[in-house]
Amino acid sequence: MAVEIITREAVKPSSPTPDHLREFNLCFLDQLPPVANEPLLLVYSSFQQKFTVAHKSERLKRSLSETLSRFYPLAGRIKDDASIECNDFGAVFVEARVNCLLSKFLEKPDAEVIRKFIPTGIESPEELTGSLVLVQANFFACGGLAIGVCISHMVADPVTFSTFVKAWAAAAFHSGDSTILPLFNAPSVFPPQNISLSKPAALEVMRDRCVTKRVVFDASKVAALQVKAVCESVTCPTRVEAVTALIWKCAMNAARSNSEHLRYSILSQSVNLRNKMVPPLPEHTIGNLAGYFASCATECEVELQSLARQLRKGLQDFGENYLKKLGKDKASMAICEPFQEAASMLPEGNVDFYVSTSFCRLPFYGIDFGWGKPTWVTIPTGAYKNVASIMDAKDGKGIEAWVTLTEDDMAFFERDRELLAAASFDPVASDLIMPMSSL
Repeated sequence: MAVEIITREAVKPSSPTPDHLREFNLCFLDQLPPVANEPLLLVYSSFQQKFTVAHKSERLKRSLSETLSRFYPLAGRIKDDASIECNDFGAVFVEARVNCLLSKFLEKPDAEVIRKFIPTGIESPEELTGSLVLVQANFFACGGLAIGVCISHMVADPVTFSTFVKAWAAAAFHSGDSTILPLFNAPSVFPPQNISLSKPAALEVMRDRCVTKRVVFDASKVAALQVKAVCESVTCPTRVEAVTALIWKCAMNAARSNSEHLRYSILSQSVNLRNKMVPPLPEHTIGNLAGYFASCATECEVELQSLARQLRKGLQDFGENYLKKLGKDKASMAICEPFQEAASMLPEGNVDFYVSTSFCRLPFYGIDFGWGKPTWVTIPTGAYKNVASIMDAKDGKGIEAWVTLTEDDMAFFERDRELLAAASFDPVASDLIMPMSSL
């Protein structure tokens, strides 16, 4: 499948940023994530005849320009570890052509193909370098459209990502949500700090020869996993807990099958801090406002119930021990303590570290630019091992996950009988394929 880049340009805010807003301070939580982009792919398969390629491209660029005026820091560039220069350089916008039918792509979505639709590695070394928002509009020969969006992880968590894309679509569709006014008060709640983090070193721990697979759990299988994960301390496991516990279990079993030593396992998950604060912060508060908690499993804790219990315990411990420190001078301690505890075990050489990020319950399937809601939405993982990204299936009840493991671990993982009984690997997405007349 060939993807040809046709044009690349900078989309600037529709109105200039006032002089007194030309420097934006990052909050402390923005300073922690690695320098990386969070990807999203929105796939649209049915259009009315009036929506030509030129019309769709122009609508996307015009509404993006309007949205950047309200989300003005996202049109700037990272100045240093503590601030953004709001210089209105804008977002990267790439237009591409795909020489196949959308239905062919949807038959069996592949991680390597999807990465061709994501605007990473396409920035010029000049004005577009360092963009915080990148967009790639991929137009299929049949008229379908896949919009790849990346936002810097330094300024956006999943909630901010959702808020921005929702506002962008609303501006394109001229709906009431186009008046969404983002709040930029996070630095007053979590002031930036003079910290020195070795981000590249931390990421190098997770680099290896990796394989990424898409794992889909339909609604009935998710419900069955929730029942199976019930234990005395977790009487009502969430969908995310049940699916994450199974992925963690099977990944642990795979790693241990490839090792001659007993291995300890740590899984990190993120949590939206906005509704955890007292008083709560509005959902439109912009920034990387995610807390992270670690759950640990020993050699004996490899059953679904025990892992679900550890996931719940990690979240409860985070709430009891760390949230009290947030918004105070001890904020850095609150965020870093779980990982300092986990990192203290890494030099032993017998610890596997996993990261799971949930995009569930975010309204990506409602993103309508004026030509209908998406046929499929996905958030593929990058090139780091032991990472899982999970999000709702289109029905809102099933779950789709992208899991990246080492080649050796994936060979065991994708043959795990318990996992195969609950999920499908890279399934033929027959429920996503539209009639040929609409493609």
